[in-house]
Amino acid sequence: MMNSKTQQNGQSVMVKDLVKQFGTFTAVNRISFSVNRGEIFGLLGPNGAGKSTTIRMLCGILSPTSGTGHVAGFDIFTEPEEIKHAIGYMSQKFSLYEDMTPFENIRFYLGIYSVPRHLWKERTRWVLETTRLGEVKNRLTRDLPPGWRQRLALGCAMLHRPEILFLDEPTSGVDPITRRRFWAFIRNLAGEGMTIFVTTHYMDEAEYCDRIVMINEGKIAAAGAPKKIVQDMFPKNPKAGLNDVFISLMTRKIE
Repeated sequence: MMNSKTQQNGQSVMVKDLVKQFGTFTAVNRISFSVNRGEIFGLLGPNGAGKSTTIRMLCGILSPTSGTGHVAGFDIFTEPEEIKHAIGYMSQKFSLYEDMTPFENIRFYLGIYSVPRHLWKERTRWVLETTRLGEVKNRLTRDLPPGWRQRLALGCAMLHRPEILFLDEPTSGVDPITRRRFWAFIRNLAGEGMTIFVTTHYMDEAEYCDRIVMINEGKIAAAGAPKKIVQDMFPKNPKAGLNDVFISLMTRKIE
């Protein structure tokens, strides 16, 4: 994985009082949290809650309005380009060129991530093996099933061996079986020491996370391990789950 600045207390992400405003609209309102190295961390919330805005600030794509934050040891205000080279980012749209083959997409992203050319052959082989796409590497990407395109997009985001992988609603629009297989793959990556930061609105996926933050109207509504959040919210209901927590918190007015 790529080298980054020295991180304090083993944390890959640290933000405090982070704010993002678009004119008079506040999309993210003074949120604070941290993500440990090698952790699967989930950011949950309904559409328009501020999830994608938050992840784009952390990835160096959007400039925050105020607050403080570091990703892979780099400052989100002053070092966004360094952050982009230290992380992997997979958007909701997969960011693939469908008129290119998997092999061609991989070669394209090797250049985008400035991977040294002498490593291209090894990285290409590694991604094709990891994503199990070797047999279709020369087919057009648009002809592949959605789950296969998903694996390809994830593989392209890992070509430079990032220590932090940001996934913005990565399973949106794919079937439940594909989602389950995708998360098995994610758990393997985390087991190898990669930090996974994922946004999702699927509560069953949130249960795979070590810790989660629920956000609503740009503010944090709950934070902690999924099971503990459920227990704290519904101490007398052993049948309660994250869906119940989500519905309860997201229908409240955040002060």
